[in-house]
Amino acid sequence: MPDQYSIVIVDDHALFAQALKTLINTFDRYTVLYHVKNGEELIEKLSIPENVPDICLLDINMPVMNGIETMQWLTRHQPRIKGLALSMDDEETTVIRMLRAGAHGYLLKDINPTVLQDAFRDVLEKGFYYSDKITNTVLSSLHRAEEEMVLKDREIEFLKLVCTEKTYKEIAAEMFLSPKTIDGYREALFEKLQIKSRVGLVIYAIKNKVYKVE
Repeated sequence: MPDQYSIVIVDDHALFAQALKTLINTFDRYTVLYHVKNGEELIEKLSIPENVPDICLLDINMPVMNGIETMQWLTRHQPRIKGLALSMDDEETTVIRMLRAGAHGYLLKDINPTVLQDAFRDVLEKGFYYSDKITNTVLSSLHRAEEEMVLKDREIEFLKLVCTEKTYKEIAAEMFLSPKTIDGYREALFEKLQIKSRVGLVIYAIKNKVYKVE
């Protein structure tokens, strides 16, 4: 791996961004290239090759172009950049939308600085980082290739729908099943995959290519 990696901060809170920049610049092997206030400013900066970082730290709620929209753009136009969400928003729907957009990790702003360093390392070496606070224990089973699970067609169909913004009730209607049957599918997959949340199911679906990030 290279000796030094570049970071860009995309956050509309200037005071927080400056403090974060100062912190990251104390880390070995990581340097902040610059800070922008939203995705539109980032896209403008990325038109210059020297401004393309290894990692983008993205806030979610920003004016003009938010974190989810920015991550979607990065996935399509700058797929080599690792996008890490860094937000106060721990709502399940928000996490799922960010993962669907192609985020390589999701962090909360109340994390310890050492966790941020761990996230940088993991996203560069493994391609992903998701904290236990966000995903529960999903990753312990998610990346065990030797224990590849065989899913039934209906389980795959259910997993794909879980990755959308549909409620479980809406998923039941689309699959022509009762809500109780859908609850059964969910609990069976929780048990089979050793996952405890809908976010965990989404991560499993994305990492195992059941759901394709566009």
